[in-house]
Amino acid sequence: MKLKIMRIITGKYKGRIIRMPKGIRPTQDKVRKALFDILQDIEGLSFLELFAGSGAVGIEALSQGAKEVVFVEQDKRCAEAIKDNLSVIGLLSAKRICGSAMVCGGGYRVIGLDTIEAIKRLSQKKKKFDIIFSDPPYYMDLAKKTLQILGAYDILAPNGFIIMQHFKKDEIPKEAGKLKLIKESRYGDTVLSFYKK
Repeated sequence: MKLKIMRIITGKYKGRIIRMPKGIRPTQDKVRKALFDILQDIEGLSFLELFAGSGAVGIEALSQGAKEVVFVEQDKRCAEAIKDNLSVIGLLSAKRICGSAMVCGGGYRVIGLDTIEAIKRLSQKKKKFDIIFSDPPYYMDLAKKTLQILGAYDILAPNGFIIMQHFKKDEIPKEAGKLKLIKESRYGDTVLSFYKK
């Protein structure tokens, strides 16, 4: 598997190298930095990364002190890259299986499922997250669909945020269920849209 290299840009793991499979579109450094600058202090919060890819955003959250990070990634080679990246920074000391599709450790889980199925299962388990970050592939209308599913399945904590990363020309709703768009930040062709209940 060919891997590209990127670095963690903030927090206690700053400067550590993580790898990503070739062919995925990672969240750019400037967008990751801007995201965490906007979120500010996330220490002790729970964080869900959907369409996790290499896990760079979720690992950045762990680096900034998130108490729990759940990575959702159905592509097996990307899920393996997340596990390898957690191992490289010393977080994945033992790969124990949680159910049939989850790898667990202290403060993190890797769920190898389709995003919609994962959201449904997390809802069934009454899970709530303070921050939900979603970066679906561009040009496939997945940002809109994912937001609608998140609006239908209540996995956001009462004062939490959903952040949808999407292409600037993607049309996504200003409301989905109880979720309302409260802020948009643009970085070239990339937009971060922030939702709250």
